[in-house]
Order: sequence, then structure tokens, then C-alpha cells
Amino acid sequence: MTATVVDLFSGGGGASAGFAANDQFRIVGAADAQIGKPSSGEGTLACNSTYSTNMGLEPVEANLGLIAPGELGERMALSSPPEVLIACPPCTGFSRTNAQNHVVDDHRNGLVSRVADYVAEWRPQVMVMENARELVMGKFKGHLAELTARLNSLGYSVSAETKFLNEFGLPQRRERALVIATAKGLPDRSMSDLWRGLRIDPKATHVRRAIWHLPELANGQRSAEDPMHVAPRIVKEQALARTEAIPHDGGSWFDLTDHPDRELLLTPTMKYRLAIGALGSHPDVYGRMWWDRPSPTIKRECGHMGNGRYTHPEQDRLCSVRELGILNGFPSDYTFAGNLSNSYRHIGDAVPPLISYQLARLAAWILGGDRPTPEELVMPGTHVVANDILQE
Repeated sequence: MTATVVDLFSGGGGASAGFAANDQFRIVGAADAQIGKPSSGEGTLACNSTYSTNMGLEPVEANLGLIAPGELGERMALSSPPEVLIACPPCTGFSRTNAQNHVVDDHRNGLVSRVADYVAEWRPQVMVMENARELVMGKFKGHLAELTARLNSLGYSVSAETKFLNEFGLPQRRERALVIATAKGLPDRSMSDLWRGLRIDPKATHVRRAIWHLPELANGQRSAEDPMHVAPRIVKEQALARTEAIPHDGGSWFDLTDHPDRELLLTPTMKYRLAIGALGSHPDVYGRMWWDRPSPTIKRECGHMGNGRYTHPEQDRLCSVRELGILNGFPSDYTFAGNLSNSYRHIGDAVPPLISYQLARLAAWILGGDRPTPEELVMPGTHVVANDILQE
């Protein structure tokens, strides 16, 4: 049996890639408005090109908060309703990393309950949603409560949990909300059920294990063998000097406070933070990853060293598109289309395929299949192997 899948808010295809790699599923529709930043218009993110390049299916460009579900189905040319609905609205309005989200309910958060309109139209057997952990435990968790109430009224059972995704093999410390809704008569199962009695070897979640094998790159170089193994060129002399001075394997600009060239290397913001003694998470900016830890959370603005700890553990550059793709669970042959800035956003915005592959296995189990074996939880083309999954 092959179940059909529609992916809403499909982005660069992270969620779809995991389902498409399972022969129990067939992607029949996808949609995304392609909005890069809140201030930019539809189409600017160009994620549909990345999606179509890898999935072989052209997503519908549509504002999913406005289009009628029936009209979207027509534009997707659906011959029948999908059996699985993936719906992962933007997480930017929930994320705790944006201070404003602690006081202001971002208008995009309403897209969570909007998903119920699509469920009511298509009545899928399973609905899958991944989002920031604050969807479950944050100030504006009422959006999830509203979605749950609406789905319950339609006869669905809903489970929601938060998990650090490195527990499932992702080489990144990424805490996310995972929501599964199942139609009446189907069993309630979650990722906790899928992994009961199993655990991942911690070494499989380390940066070293994931990207150690990739060729060294000079500043601004693109690999001749892999065009996705490329990072922006550091042009400013001060920025390059700062990067070269930061200690390898987990160093940060804070390590430069006693450097003889401190006045040259530190930015005005860094100096101000030091003067007022309010560092917070600021030492992570321009910081290097550690080899023997999971990477930090890869956010949508991961394409600049000043936005987080995205500098290579020992090479003097930003981690490449390929490296950050692997660290966010993409197969090593995935293609990211468009300019460099958008490629990095496609990665940071994505549901990690390594995780969506497991969500697909979970959905197949819910739909009547057998419980997946540990070997069946390993997505082909990713860094995890079957021996990394251990019995408790």
C-alpha cells in the first residue's frame, strides 16, 4: 500500500524528503508562499525551486492563510484527498530566540489553527506538524490548544510532545514540538513510542561524525566535486582577522578579550556587552562549533557568522551549505537552489529530513504497518547507520 501525502508550508522540502524516501508514501501536492523575511513579499525565498529540484514536483505558490482549501486542492490537481497531511507553519513567531515573541503574538502564529481548515476539507488519516517547542509550552500555546480543540471536534486524537532531536540521531541540539493527529479508529502513537526501548549512540550526534569527511575549503572556495560545499567569502579584513584569532573547537569572540589586538578584533557591540557585563548568549555570535558535541540550533539566518555559532570548528570560515545541510539532517546529495543566502535559509527553515523519515515510519505504523525495526529508522544518504541505534 502506498499512502498519498500533501505538504503544506513545504519550504525546501525537508519534511517531504523524509516521506518520499519511504516507499510507503507518495507526495502528491505541496504549497508554500516563499516568503523570506516578514518585510519581503511572496516568492522572495525561492524555496520552491529547491523543493522541485529534489522532489520532482512543483509546489503551488500560495498564501496558506488566505487560500480556500478547496481551491488549493484544485490547483494541486488532487484526484483524491491525501491520506497524510504534513503541515509545519512558520516557527519564527513562536521561537524564544526572538525577544519580542515573549510579549507579542505574531500574526503568523494563527496559521497553526488554520491547519484545521485543511484537515476539515481533506480528512487525512494522519496529520504531522513540527514547530518550535514554544508551540507546546510558550506564552502563545493557545494556538495549539485551538487546533487541538478543532481537530478533536472532527474526530481526531492529538498528541503533542517536545523533544531534543539529537535524541533521534540529528547532529544538532534542536528542541522541537512534534504534533501527531490521527483519525478516529487509528492508534495514538508518538516519537516516544517509536523510540521506546532504543537510544542513539551519542557519538553519532557529534559534528565530527557528521562533517569530518568533507574536504577542507579556503575562504570563499567552492568544492569542485560538490557545488553545495561552499561558503560566503569573508571580505572585510577585520572579520577575517577575528575569525582567524578565535580558538579552534568551540572558541568564541569572548576568548579574544585579552588578545593583544582586542581593539581591532572586537566589534562595538562586543565591547559594549563587556562594559555592561551583560553577555547573555552573545558570545555565541562568531563562535566556532565543537567537534565532539552536536551543533547548536541551526536557525533560518544561519548564513552569517554574526548570527550564531556557525563558524567551522577549525577552518576560518562559515560552515558551508553542505555542512549545515548535513547537520540539519539532509542527505549528502541534496541540492539547494538559488543564491547562497536563500540556500542557508532553506536549510534553517527545514524540518530535518533525518527526522521526517522517522515521522514517516511512525505514520506508516499508525496506518497499520508493523513497528519499524532500528534499521528502518535510518534514512539513506544521511550520516547515521543502523549500528548507531542501541537497545536500552
